[in-house]
Amino acid sequence: MKPVVLTVNTGSSSVRLAAFAPEGGSLSLLASGHFPGEWSNPAAMLHAFLTGHGIEAVTAVAHRIVHGGARLTAPCRIDAEVEAEIGRLVPLAPLHNPRALEWIRASRVLAGAEATQVAVFDTAFYAALPEAAATYALPRALCARHGIRRYGFHGIAHQAMWRRWRELRPELPEGGRVISLQLGAGCSIAAVRDGQAVDTSMGFSPLEGLVMAIRSGDVDPGVLLFLQRAEGLAPARMERLLNEESGLLGVSGTSSDMRALLDADDPDAQLAVDVYCYRARKYIGAYLAVLGGADAILFGGGVGEQAPEVRARILNGLEGLGIALDADANQAAIGAEMRISTHGSAIEVRVIPVDEAAILAQAALDVMATHEAVNIQEEGS
Repeated sequence: MKPVVLTVNTGSSSVRLAAFAPEGGSLSLLASGHFPGEWSNPAAMLHAFLTGHGIEAVTAVAHRIVHGGARLTAPCRIDAEVEAEIGRLVPLAPLHNPRALEWIRASRVLAGAEATQVAVFDTAFYAALPEAAATYALPRALCARHGIRRYGFHGIAHQAMWRRWRELRPELPEGGRVISLQLGAGCSIAAVRDGQAVDTSMGFSPLEGLVMAIRSGDVDPGVLLFLQRAEGLAPARMERLLNEESGLLGVSGTSSDMRALLDADDPDAQLAVDVYCYRARKYIGAYLAVLGGADAILFGGGVGEQAPEVRARILNGLEGLGIALDADANQAAIGAEMRISTHGSAIEVRVIPVDEAAILAQAALDVMATHEAVNIQEEGS
């Protein structure tokens, strides 16, 4: 029976499943599926996915884990200690880590003890952020005591965009200077120099940075302190406000769906889109300063890949910075890889569909290969 690697990518509003067969040093996609909305029975969904595609056995399961904290900074096998650490970090990623744990436990039961469970962390891409970018201006002793720093998220997605960019422009050493935007239910932007992330919009938790579907992004901490006093908000209520009732939903008062907001005539809906695009444009300007310019701006994620109007609004007015959008190409780039800048644009702009599943599957194979090599060495010693 051929080995099969299953990937489980749990987001804040959906789950993506995929199955790969390793073949001659590469990965062949066997099946994939995107399941939006809530799910109450991961085991049933996994069973339906595998049986529906005729997959009888799984060799390894690779899980996207949003928050790995300071200790989990590279893909690894999931044992009791790793699982406990993922659980300990739940307060920092309350929309993600709990669901990931549900899927880990369900896949362990379904695939059996012989299948290797591997965790791949969104935060790992940012483990080597420059200290100035990773440090909050809070008392150092307090930060050290609680592990407070900027961790960054969506690292797997940003890594996937960077890898594809390198394939497209091999003449640029390590891809040069890249600004990548992952725009979906969650949104983030990263500045990458020669393959190394040097800054990113999300921080200690996935709340910081860009405006998102239901998450606030950047907010003056003074506003939160004021609301705590004025509204008598307990920590759990404040957490729900920021994580589930803000962002596009909060500003519009009607919807967190970008498609619905773009089609709406309501001024609050249009304001929500304007705030979303304005915040992203501000970050692009900041990261051009951080990198000293850029070779590429890359758009990925559900909104980034599917919404030409959003991309156009974000890049509007940046011609003076060397960014010239090709309106026709931008309009045509819906769910497809395409250059959307003019050929005279100093900075190349592309839509790159994000393939996180392939990175997850390859990470699982790498972890398994490393473990086997260690076992062989130990047995021969």
